[in-house]
Amino acid sequence: MSRVGVVGLGHWGPNLARNFHLLGALGAVCDTREESRTAVLKTLPGVAGHADFSAMLASPTIDAVAIATPAATHGALAARALEAGKHVFVEKPLCLDLAQARALGEDAARRGLVLMVGHLLLYHPAFNALERLVADGKLGELRYAYSNRLSLGKIRREENALWSFAPHDISMILALVGRVPVRAMTSGGSYLLPGIADTTLSHLDFGQGVQGHVFVSWLHPYKDHRLVIVGSKGMASFHDSQTGAEKLMFYPHGVGWNEDLPTVAKATAEPVPYEADEPLKRECRHFLDCVAGRARPRSDAAESLRVLAVLDSCQRSLTLGSPVEIAAP
Repeated sequence: MSRVGVVGLGHWGPNLARNFHLLGALGAVCDTREESRTAVLKTLPGVAGHADFSAMLASPTIDAVAIATPAATHGALAARALEAGKHVFVEKPLCLDLAQARALGEDAARRGLVLMVGHLLLYHPAFNALERLVADGKLGELRYAYSNRLSLGKIRREENALWSFAPHDISMILALVGRVPVRAMTSGGSYLLPGIADTTLSHLDFGQGVQGHVFVSWLHPYKDHRLVIVGSKGMASFHDSQTGAEKLMFYPHGVGWNEDLPTVAKATAEPVPYEADEPLKRECRHFLDCVAGRARPRSDAAESLRVLAVLDSCQRSLTLGSPVEIAAP
């Protein structure tokens, strides 16, 4: 089995290290802060610790690198890892620049290396069950999707709430709709630091009558992570803040006409069964499987580029205060 080195042991890196360790694939961890390395290594016997990223890249026992550093550093670290001949897993977003994202994808393909981006919710068993509902036609023709990703913190200084939170929801909505929107309009507010939006609301127009809305904020009184899909035959809600059966619900509501008057037929919500498995463990296992078989990950560079194209357009709209056309990559 391939050995993975995890770089960045702040908020999310220890979770990656734990899961790769459980899968028997963790070879090393890396962080410039000694206290962070010490805290993680206490729980991971037999794992090497590095203060220097170059030293970890130089290790012949490390086949792949998982990057969980601040988003602004993702692109440069991924480029160094690919140059060193390592397969790369990088937390979302892949980077903050479309041209750099294209270059990373091309470099990985040229070298025959796996490049995977951590769009975690694509591997959530409840979301996968929602995908099956849509694919089986249970919701009919999609009409619109909206998502809330709201909480109090974790507040960033390097990136705004759009870039920190929205990649999750954009990746899910793109997967369900099956195409990139043609237009984006985003508004927001910066309340703590000038130029760093604490909250944004994005409207995505997919054409053919399909709409999407993404509301993100780290200045919200309670946690609400919810994706709602509305179709011509039914509706569904993936409520990630919930637990158990209420996490994924199907609403077979119907809307019809009585002569020229619309009528609503409300139905009882139905919980949708899904596999009980940790999404991050599934994601890490998928990466290892792709490395072993030199297979294309579900959240590969191309998928990440589509998400980045939407994020970039939303950011430009936020800056300009007007709608922005989106060219599908």
